[in-house]
Amino acid sequence: MSGVTLFFVLSGFLLFMPYAKALLHPQAPWPLARHFYLRRVFRIIPAYYVCLFLLILISQRQYLQPAHWPELGLFLSFFHESSSITYQKINGPFWTLGVEWQFYMLLPLLVLGMRFIVRHVCKERSTLHRVWTVAGCLGCLVAWGLFARYWGYYFTVHPSATLLVPRSVLNVVLFFTYGSYGKFLEDFAVGMLLSLLFVYAKQVNSQGRLDQSIRRLSHWLWGTGILSLVFVAMWHYNLLYWPVWSFSSLFDQAFNWLGELGFSLGFGLCILAILFGPVALKRPFGWKPLRWIGLISFSLYMWHLPLLIFFMTQVANQVQGWNRYAVFGLYWLWALLVIIPFSALSFLLIEKPGMRLGSQIWKRNPVIWFLSSLCGILLL
Repeated sequence: MSGVTLFFVLSGFLLFMPYAKALLHPQAPWPLARHFYLRRVFRIIPAYYVCLFLLILISQRQYLQPAHWPELGLFLSFFHESSSITYQKINGPFWTLGVEWQFYMLLPLLVLGMRFIVRHVCKERSTLHRVWTVAGCLGCLVAWGLFARYWGYYFTVHPSATLLVPRSVLNVVLFFTYGSYGKFLEDFAVGMLLSLLFVYAKQVNSQGRLDQSIRRLSHWLWGTGILSLVFVAMWHYNLLYWPVWSFSSLFDQAFNWLGELGFSLGFGLCILAILFGPVALKRPFGWKPLRWIGLISFSLYMWHLPLLIFFMTQVANQVQGWNRYAVFGLYWLWALLVIIPFSALSFLLIEKPGMRLGSQIWKRNPVIWFLSSLCGILLL
């Protein structure tokens, strides 16, 4: 689960960067929402839909029957993580794509609100004042994420409870604001805060004092981040499996709404250390094979579990009498010779053509990009 948290933090960091530049530079061009939506549509939908329908045709054909079309509609609209009927069905990792897609659709609207606030609060004030204003907006986004997670979890474990409105109406609200496990806005907001700090330190703060200060603290940031991740992981282990320490039940239950923020802050400190730290700290993450894995990571993420399940059911059962170390070696051989090459083919044959098509549509046919953008908004 913590790896998913890192994925969300990095998404917030990368996607918010052009907006952070525009928010801190009043004269900078504002990123076009229609361009953002178009790129997201052609980056995500082709590979996801191919994977979805192949898995349905191979092993989940019940979703093609009219009785299951509502569930199929949730998968097609990226709301499958919001319903217990479809949560982690067909392919376990799909639920995170629903969370990610909903954030994509929400981000341009969120930053427009930030832009409005910055324009009316800062006006002719300094860039530093703009930084603090945007940081305040992102702090509100963290609070929003925590609030939604706290109440969403409460109403999930108390299915008859309600607040202000009938429970049937509240369930609709929870569908869009909490889903099955939260919308992870606190994770995205932490990544956006990192992006804001990075842009200010590297491109706006001309004297470089902030850059130098963070660089001097990079090893401490890395160590603190690792310790934070260990602490939150033990907190989770203490709650879920075996009591490592003895605290009040109130502290234990707080993990259900604070734990995700703890993971994201730990990862955030580590990312800061890598961004501003010495070359020795950055070098392992610049390793070419690792960067290539990152390039195909979307397809790898979608296909790794179905292919592993196929290995466990069709291959591992045939070698039950083997030495366990030999089976473990075969497992890794399967990953290297089947899962990674298959994911690379998915990237080359589906992802890259999809991205290229989106770029061509943007340049050549304004009517089609408008329809594509409208389609993405309707999926929200």
